Amino acid sequence: MHRPGATNPGAVRGSAAESSQPGDPAAADHLLADDAVIDLSTDIAGKDVEDTLTRLDEELVGLANVKRRVREIAALLLIDRARERFGLSATRPTMHMSFTGGPGTGKTTVALRMAEMLHALGYIRKPKVHTVTRDDLVGQFIGHTAPKTKEALAKAAGGVLFIDEAYYLFRPENERDYGQEVIEILLQEMENERNTLVVIFAGYPDRMETFFSANPGLSSRVAHHIEFPDYTHDELLRIAELMVAQENFRFDEAAAAAFSRYLELRMARPRFANARSVRNAIDRCRLRQANRLVHLHRSLGRADLITLTDSDVYGSSVFADAPTEGASE
Repeated sequence: MHRPGATNPGAVRGSAAESSQPGDPAAADHLLADDAVIDLSTDIAGKDVEDTLTRLDEELVGLANVKRRVREIAALLLIDRARERFGLSATRPTMHMSFTGGPGTGKTTVALRMAEMLHALGYIRKPKVHTVTRDDLVGQFIGHTAPKTKEALAKAAGGVLFIDEAYYLFRPENERDYGQEVIEILLQEMENERNTLVVIFAGYPDRMETFFSANPGLSSRVAHHIEFPDYTHDELLRIAELMVAQENFRFDEAAAAAFSRYLELRMARPRFANARSVRNAIDRCRLRQANRLVHLHRSLGRADLITLTDSDVYGSSVFADAPTEGASE
């Protein structure tokens, strides 16, 4: 993003004309001389990107490999901006991506920060993400799918189209399914609109592998495959502490120990959804805390209102000797 008075990208020393934003029609008239020097550390867009990456670090625990890959993409585009200043043309890098991982591993959050980063570097016009699923793209009768898909693409134009559980677009067992029509439209738009649109496909790793294997044309257009691992027990405990603090609560010592034990049990049960399940568990702790406080029938102080105790945690059905199937977390 250009700011008045800023040298962009980077401070330039040597014989050079006035700086201009990459992609500006007048940029060709302001190419740097061969002996010019660009200081990337003063690139305004680079500062915006670093701010976005810092937010990502603050928002998401762990995910070191994901964060490293995001930084690599940022570095690639930053260097491309610098090369353009010298008239060093190269093929515009493809930014279509695949995010694979279980539920609650931060895929949507990373997509949002990726959009901000790509916008700051001038790759897309808008720092927005339009999220869709199969139901938003696939029609129920002939002639219905194309308009739905093109409407979604229009809403995402200039930004990022995030397709969650993308593998549901492909249903080879049903020859009358219209999902393949969506894929064909996406293939065309991903190529024709690569300068104005980024598509991110997301879903479980094994199903995404099958999806891309069955659609090699689609796979070849996705340059960045990023894996989101499940969180460890310690990472989930840290996430819980952050979530509690953000809501102006705290675990007392006994509650922290109880929640650690809760995670051990819950992680071994079906349908565990990482940070999403942690969020649900904390919400239920708050419900039990509220019920406990109301039944104290006494005046309440600040400490009462912000403290979650071990009883608020142990009230979960996870601790029951024989929990029933489908019981609440």
